[in-house]
Amino acid sequence: MSQPQRCRACGSTSLHTVVDLGASPLSNAYLSADALAGPEVFYPLHAKVCEACFLVQLPELVAPSEIFTDYAYFSSYSSSWSAHAAQYAELMVAELSLGPSHTVVEVASNDGYLLRHFHDRGIRVLGIEPARNVADVARAAGIDTLSEFFGRGLAERLVSEGVRADLLAGNNVLAHVPDLHDFVAGLSVLLAPRGTLTMEFPHLLRLLERNQFDTIYHEHFSYLSVRVVERLFARHGLALVHVEELPTHGGSVRVVAAHAAEGRARGDSVDRVLQLEDAAGLSNLGTYLAFGARVQQTKRRLLAFLIEQHERGRRVAGYGAPAKANTLLNYCGIRSDLIEYTVDLSPHKQGRFLPGTRIPVHAPSRLAETRPDVIVILPWNLRDEIAASLAHTRAWGAQLVVPIPTVDVVA
Repeated sequence: MSQPQRCRACGSTSLHTVVDLGASPLSNAYLSADALAGPEVFYPLHAKVCEACFLVQLPELVAPSEIFTDYAYFSSYSSSWSAHAAQYAELMVAELSLGPSHTVVEVASNDGYLLRHFHDRGIRVLGIEPARNVADVARAAGIDTLSEFFGRGLAERLVSEGVRADLLAGNNVLAHVPDLHDFVAGLSVLLAPRGTLTMEFPHLLRLLERNQFDTIYHEHFSYLSVRVVERLFARHGLALVHVEELPTHGGSVRVVAAHAAEGRARGDSVDRVLQLEDAAGLSNLGTYLAFGARVQQTKRRLLAFLIEQHERGRRVAGYGAPAKANTLLNYCGIRSDLIEYTVDLSPHKQGRFLPGTRIPVHAPSRLAETRPDVIVILPWNLRDEIAASLAHTRAWGAQLVVPIPTVDVVA
């Protein structure tokens, strides 16, 4: 008999369904043409909430080494995300008076998109990125990068080698960690005595509020509120001092923390966001139990829209091949009969096929060649950036739509 699933934050077995999305392949397991003749592995995609601490989570069905060793996502291909990184670096350098005597460490540093802004200012940087193919790009750009998974063991080794982080950053990594306590313990070890820790993550409040169920996929083990993160950090001697709401990824937060023993003043922003979460019902089990019905409604509406386009003889293509699209398309059962193909700026995805749905991925030039009547913007969180880049498609009357939170025509 299998053991009951335990909450990765508090250990409780009182877990309840938030949404059951059936089964999907790994969201970044893009297929080559040769792989189309073979089978794919599908894993359950069933998000649950802990009744004791309200952490929303997926079980660890796939080891991180299977997901992140050879990774398809390169941060630098999003211009808006690159601009976000530049703004963050400028802010941190000014607020913390960072210079050549300081060290900035980023966990899950991807292709060096963020650390290069500190490196260019003469500040010592170190990236930690387990995906070797992505880390190689960062190293080629001169960013010192370790290809290892982060945790307490690695942090202790770095400290023994004389590395302590004056600024320790992690963007969109906390949700990717199956062992939250080992990871946060490592942050606490690596952070210098008067150092500053910043973590950005998609806000659970916005996921529920805006029906962002497609951001649920296997590499996201946890879906986080500030309340949950505050308690998690406290168990490892870290205290929140500031929280900032961000528009990135459909609504994220940046939490700023320090060693609790330092006694740094806690800003009003922390309690303000916690009050927002309480007002939205994030400490009420019923809030989570109502989510699944809204997801099912979105599925029906999207399918009805695409079927209508097909029956009218209109051609439909996609724009983008993000991980979130693979959750959406697999859950809805959408294949190339409804979305003929998609396009993506990343050459690492072009010429491949989406996992599960096997929709082909082309370069953006394909749109002008085929002139589809409808273009579905799959990375809906970048709708404005992408809509601007697709202004030329209006010359042939293309209609731009986003699928989340519901089917919506982009003005």
